[in-house]
Amino acid sequence: MPSEVRGFWAGAAADPDRVALIDAAGREWSAAALLSGANQLVHGLRARGMRTGDRIATLLPNGPELIQVLLATFQAGWHYTALNTHLTAPEVAHILGDAGVSAVIGHQRHGATFAAAADEAGVPVAGRISVGDVAGCVPLADVLERQPATPPGDRIAGQFMQYTSGTTGHPKAVLRDLPPLEPEVWVRLYASNLTRYDITPGGDDVHLVTSPMYHMAPLAFGLLSLHFEHTVVLMDGWDPETALTLIDRHRVTTTHMVPTQFHRLLLLDDQLRAKFDVSSLRNVMHAAAPCPVDTKRRMLDWFGPVIYEYYGATEGGGTIARPDEWLQHPGTVGRPWEGADVRVLDDDGRDVPPGTVGTVYLKLLGDFEYKDDPEKTAANRVDGYFTVGDVGELDDEGYLYLRDRKIDMIISGGVNIYPAEVESSLLSHPAVGDVAVFGVPHDDWGEEVKAVVEPAAGWQPGPDLVAELLEHCGSQLAAYKLPRSIDFVDALPRDPNGKLYKRKLRDPYWAGRESRI
Repeated sequence: MPSEVRGFWAGAAADPDRVALIDAAGREWSAAALLSGANQLVHGLRARGMRTGDRIATLLPNGPELIQVLLATFQAGWHYTALNTHLTAPEVAHILGDAGVSAVIGHQRHGATFAAAADEAGVPVAGRISVGDVAGCVPLADVLERQPATPPGDRIAGQFMQYTSGTTGHPKAVLRDLPPLEPEVWVRLYASNLTRYDITPGGDDVHLVTSPMYHMAPLAFGLLSLHFEHTVVLMDGWDPETALTLIDRHRVTTTHMVPTQFHRLLLLDDQLRAKFDVSSLRNVMHAAAPCPVDTKRRMLDWFGPVIYEYYGATEGGGTIARPDEWLQHPGTVGRPWEGADVRVLDDDGRDVPPGTVGTVYLKLLGDFEYKDDPEKTAANRVDGYFTVGDVGELDDEGYLYLRDRKIDMIISGGVNIYPAEVESSLLSHPAVGDVAVFGVPHDDWGEEVKAVVEPAAGWQPGPDLVAELLEHCGSQLAAYKLPRSIDFVDALPRDPNGKLYKRKLRDPYWAGRESRI
């Protein structure tokens, strides 16, 4: 096995029979099989008009088809967007239209959403490709049929185009230029994202993907593990006992989790947990949500000193806390990794001293823009640093501690929920005069969505109105974004200029807790 990163494509050519992927059904995929499918996909989509710089999206569960799209994208020079499979058709359509995709590949499991969204967004018929049977779409098998399995010509690295929150509640694309690099060169540069966690290419490593790959972190860790020539094991839906079974069965060495998954694992009966051998684990990465100190300690006691915490964003990063560092500095999200830097600034953009809370800024390591939103792009930058709106503090040794969330964002079970989008949906109902949406504590998910509504004149608050509002939102938003409870007030706390003091509503629910971390 190689000691240097050569990338999946070269590795598959050198060792075609290696087991590269084990899908959720337990089927083994050789490196040659994945490579052939990825090459055929490039040829097939180019035959349908895809060109360098075009955009492609997927509405797929974790599976070999998604992996092959990634391997195709990053040698064909396309921009790739992963779509959350829980989104409604209007939400998917907004992203497809905003991205201007030339092709979208969807699974029959989400066929109705896929077809309706493609129609609404006006995706070219030739670019509507389905895994399985979806009306009005071309089966993926037909796209691959009779295409050569040989490497495509004009190979160039692709790029992610992930969507994050917008100021209007609509998601915004984090857009970066295509790197003018051969795919293998891009992989070697991108490899630092794994090596900073003390992971090396080759060897006997096995990576377990526990979360949907429409999230950036599991997608990136899974893709890089393929390029490190590690076997990748996929889960199609989280189940704690299944995760332990796979770790034990496949001798998993690396994985990425979120704190809710830690919590669910710890809820298992001690005798059940004892049945599974987790001693193969070497590198367990986590982020995406606050992790209670007690939960982290219990996981370290169980898994051993193998848990690495990091802090970053779709836009960039970041910090890392290795196991020994976290044990010496409980609650930290770490110090900047090599080449990165962190500053904590006051409202005037000045650095604050250690131990003082301010806005957290990360050094720009590669430029990006929010697509079609120059104001948002400019607003989050100071002297080559950017912020996603988190507040925290540094200690005397440079370790970062987060003290609050992004101003309004809710993280429930490791998933970002943007209140502005939920508020917009509620405000579209005539009964809602004003509304505030925020996160309140939830023992399992970390946070859940709470809405406080000021009823419009003539509407009577009560259980019937709650049911009507939830039904209304459910027709527009994915289920995980819906409020879990709705309260009514006579008037929301706003100043004369209309600024909402959301903390006055939110803070009582967090009283008695030192922080939301």
